[in-house]
Amino acid sequence: DDDTFSSAFCENSEKLINVHLFALAAKYYTLSNLGVCTPLEDVLEALKGDSQGATGIKPDEFMNNKKSHEVQVMSELVDNIANYCGIKQVIDIGSGKGYLSSFLSMQYNLKVYGIDSSSSNTNGAHERNRKLKKHWRAYQSRGRENLKSQSLEQANDRPVESEIKCKTINEELLSNANSLQCQDQMIIQDLIPSCGFTEMATPETSTETEADLVAQTQSHETKLSEEVLDILNVLPADAVEDFSSSHFNCGELCEEEKVQRKMKSLRTKARKSSESNLYFPLTSCITAETELGDIITDLEDCMMVGLHTCGDLAANTLRIFTAKPEIKAVCSVGCCYHLLSEQFENQEERCDQVWGFPMCQYLKDKGWCCGRNARMSACLALERVAVGQMLPTESLFYRAVLQVIIEEIYGVTKSDRHVGKTFSKSSSFIDYVRRSLKKLELDDSKLPDSCIMDYYEKYKHRMNELEAFNMLKVVLAPCIEVLILLDRLCYLKEQENIAWSGLVKLFDPVKSPRCYAVIALKNQSCS
Repeated sequence: DDDTFSSAFCENSEKLINVHLFALAAKYYTLSNLGVCTPLEDVLEALKGDSQGATGIKPDEFMNNKKSHEVQVMSELVDNIANYCGIKQVIDIGSGKGYLSSFLSMQYNLKVYGIDSSSSNTNGAHERNRKLKKHWRAYQSRGRENLKSQSLEQANDRPVESEIKCKTINEELLSNANSLQCQDQMIIQDLIPSCGFTEMATPETSTETEADLVAQTQSHETKLSEEVLDILNVLPADAVEDFSSSHFNCGELCEEEKVQRKMKSLRTKARKSSESNLYFPLTSCITAETELGDIITDLEDCMMVGLHTCGDLAANTLRIFTAKPEIKAVCSVGCCYHLLSEQFENQEERCDQVWGFPMCQYLKDKGWCCGRNARMSACLALERVAVGQMLPTESLFYRAVLQVIIEEIYGVTKSDRHVGKTFSKSSSFIDYVRRSLKKLELDDSKLPDSCIMDYYEKYKHRMNELEAFNMLKVVLAPCIEVLILLDRLCYLKEQENIAWSGLVKLFDPVKSPRCYAVIALKNQSCS
């Protein structure tokens, strides 16, 4: 109970005196132990989804293992939510280089708008699409070769049957032109040559041979569409190489022209229908007051998603979701808790500002504040440390001693500038300090090497203390994350238009430490 846990600290000095009790208390207040999370399997079952996921494009062909894991799991859930809500439009907030957006579009035929504040990220997303075009062409070529080989084998087994199909293909296909399935078949037929069948056909029976091709490749189309159509749908119309209908010998020229016109009309309709399956990278800074309709001209009923939305962006995603009637669902995985703005951290800040924490009225009424140190701790990865991925103690030690130097030599206690990843580029502690001082725009000429090393020698015996302190921070990290995530969940629970909301553990925390999603669905009557 609370009394037992409080005995981990001295009543008078409030110093930690029992590390074991401290660790037990920290474990007790984790999300996994509190029982407030909804299992992913239960969510998929409630949405009538399939936990096996769709087959087709493999994300590990385009991204690293961590990102592949995140994208594959989250995109399956998003697709199930979209199907449940009957929507086809997805808005990916903080989309970065478009990993999640492009996969949702390719794999699940969703129309995705990826919005990111960084133009370099948006440009990166366009570059990825360019590379996907190359990937598409490889799939296209491989698919043609496979179909040609299979079709020739079947044709050799029954040549007579292939020659005597009769007369109905164009009329039958064109009479069903309004069907999307028919359009997709026509796209495939237009993209893939007749795979050897036309070599056996006479001019009078060429259209019948096309019918034979459709019949023969029906089973292949399903398999091929898993790899081909998903890519086709995400790419703009000019990204796909069209094959001329001159592949088919249709007898008289006038009849050929008619067929060509009708085929062109079918392709145009099919492409227009497939425009709902595109990915559009956009550059815009999202705040709680953002009007999505100003960014997305064809905004319709949709859902918002965010994979590792940074700092206040995760909170603003939830605020936009609750405020906009077009947004029927949200699935948000936040990160970078240290960048959250806190209402009660600096009282001199503007009172009318929209804050990242707290969100819910309960914590607002209590004036709750975490502080930057606690939020920094929430970013640590306990599960990774538990499997042997230790903290970078030496770099942390360098940073701590550097701070002492800056305060004592330069009198600087606060700066808007950052050292960044200087440690990995430094050959020694002296090199690290000088590189850091330049980044901070401080004059390093007043600091000789001997003085720098004096500071190093003065504190190096305390490196073990620093390591122990950081291990305690790692143990406490899940508790602080719990507070931030429950604040967001409680905010959703306070809204009247929410049908269901919950926390769901999506990812393997060793692969992806920020593994919890905040999910919510609006009442269906909301509009």
